[in-house]
Formats: sequence, C-alpha cells, structure tokens
Amino acid sequence: MTSCEYSDDQVEQLAHICHEANRVFSASLGDHSIAPWEHASDHVKASARSGVRFALSRPNVTAEHLHVNWCMDKYSAGWKYGEVKSEVDKTHPCLLPYDSLPESQRVKDELFRSIVLAYAG
Repeated sequence: MTSCEYSDDQVEQLAHICHEANRVFSASLGDHSIAPWEHASDHVKASARSGVRFALSRPNVTAEHLHVNWCMDKYSAGWKYGEVKSEVDKTHPCLLPYDSLPESQRVKDELFRSIVLAYAG
C-alpha cells in the first residue's frame, strides 16, 4: 500500500505509536523532555504524522531518509540548529547531517522506520 491508501485514523494511530516509542526510548537514556502523545504540541504531532506518511510512501526508506525529511520539515517551519531544543525559539540540537548525529539519535530514526514498515507489512 502507499501512504494514500492509509486512512487518517491509521496514520494517526501509527504516529501515536512511533511518538510513544521515541518517548520511552529517550526516557531510557535519561531524556524525559518528550511529553506523552496526549500532551504533545500540535507541531510535534504533525511532525510525527508527516514522518509516517513519508515512510509509508517509500517502502525502501532508510533512517537517514527519515532524518533528512524531518530536517526539511523543521527548516521549512522556521526551525534552526540550537544546542537546546526549544519550541518557543524553534531550535533543535538534531538539526544536523545524519552522520553527525549521536548514535542514540540515529537509533531513534531506525526505531521509527522499523515501526512504520512493520505496520505496513
């Protein structure tokens, strides 16, 4: 199936799952800054939905592709690199080339990719 063949409800459910997996993984590394889906900002939820749609439309998507797409979405929304993640200032420390990311951040991209592709079956 392509991303167009998934309902908005399916995309929402999958975005929720990916977000929560990311939140739990981050918490396991000591980062408790990610709010549960129910309390996440509209921007965070829209970003997760966008990533899901992107991955669903590309069966051979890599974690690096997902990261580049995420960066492009952030830049187009006015975000820039910053050492501290801030929705107010629109800064994020992961707005870097994929190869420059810490291993833990690359794992998060791979986790997201794996969940989406497992769902797509």
